Amino acid sequence: MNSLISRREATAALGALAAAPVLAKPPRTDWHALAADVKAEMKWAWANYRERAWGKDDFLPVSGGSRSFPLKIHHLGLSLIEAMDTLWVMGLDQEFADALAWVKANADFDVDGEVSVFETEIRLVGGLLSAHHACGDPALLAKARDLADRLLPAFDTPTGMPYRYVNLRTKAVRDPATNPAECGTHIAELGTLSKLTGDPKYYEAAKRALTAMYQRRSKIGLLADKIDVRTSQWLSRRASIAPPCDSYYEYCWDGWQLFGDRDCKRMYDALTAAIVQHQVQHIGGHLWFVDVDFETGARLTTEQDELASFYGGLLAQGGAGAIGATYTRAWASVQDKFGILPEGYEPATGKPTAVTNALRPELADAAFNHWLLDRRPEWRELSRTHYLNMKRWNRAPYGYTDMADVTTKRQADYCPGYWWSEQMKYYYLLFSDTPRFNYRDNYLSTEGNVLRGFIRSAG
Repeated sequence: MNSLISRREATAALGALAAAPVLAKPPRTDWHALAADVKAEMKWAWANYRERAWGKDDFLPVSGGSRSFPLKIHHLGLSLIEAMDTLWVMGLDQEFADALAWVKANADFDVDGEVSVFETEIRLVGGLLSAHHACGDPALLAKARDLADRLLPAFDTPTGMPYRYVNLRTKAVRDPATNPAECGTHIAELGTLSKLTGDPKYYEAAKRALTAMYQRRSKIGLLADKIDVRTSQWLSRRASIAPPCDSYYEYCWDGWQLFGDRDCKRMYDALTAAIVQHQVQHIGGHLWFVDVDFETGARLTTEQDELASFYGGLLAQGGAGAIGATYTRAWASVQDKFGILPEGYEPATGKPTAVTNALRPELADAAFNHWLLDRRPEWRELSRTHYLNMKRWNRAPYGYTDMADVTTKRQADYCPGYWWSEQMKYYYLLFSDTPRFNYRDNYLSTEGNVLRGFIRSAG
């Protein structure tokens, strides 16, 4: 409010406050009890998955069924592999042991079928590596390496940027029209594989792709969202922090955080400076990042994508804590409005442009990264709301499901594999202060896989 208050009005207001009853402070949150509740929900959902969809890719928690991903007609154990390091850090050791036994006996990637290189990398290769980080079993590393070797033919292009799809058995590749995220989100997993095996080819392939994309930025420093990996010809003009660009920026930073690669930090800093310069806009009292033309900076749309809500946490990691926090608070205001974030939101009108929510973890991801850096209570509180709202509206007969309409809270019937790997881990790490995790020195991938920071000797 901009108008000045007179001395008489101020005195009257103070008198009213003095006469008003003193309201009791709300009870302090018992964070460890909340962590125990997260663990109990994970254990309950896992038991239902074990009974109804053991070894299947994605669980359908309303009907109790399953569906395959990333292959169309063959299961690779996606949810099981994605869940493993979350089970371990929660101390669900028997559940982890059961999953490990399944992987060692059944995980086989010699399949005549086409997969997304990006999705398979961050979910399955990353999941196997994080499970290996948790327990040290060499079989997990061997399987991660076998799968990565089946993906590497996609990187054999004139530019080094990978095709989007590859056949796991025949090595046939398809779709040269890619994007920053699918091109550049590999260095964490492949770099970890190089570090563990001593073979540099994995890191080299990932960094070549990451760098090739960066080198094709526009004169104002922005990337568009579609490119041909054979010719390096841009096929679009849209610059965005949302998909299909989002995790590219993460992995520029992550190459520095995880491996100390100064080239990656230089790329991250340059790209971030351009994004902040050309894409920040204040709308409705909040700071947002809008989509612009990557060569001119002209605004294309102010519509927001829920998946971009991770970005405030990344900005904080990269040193821009104030702007990152402001952006995360903008998304927190949308959560306050709808309870669950809509997939699409227009800040100019305050209305959703897509009312679904695929059980998304991005806001909790941002809060976790903020909290690791500054320990402000607001980030725990934001995540508490995120968790309790999920528990209220997304809990289904056999687990947690996505939302068909956040405005009416109508459920759909799908639990994506990342639910097991991401938000349940973020909640638990935020609330538990577990001795199994190093809160000062750690790394979580874009899929929430812990590739550094587990403490195995802890009970």
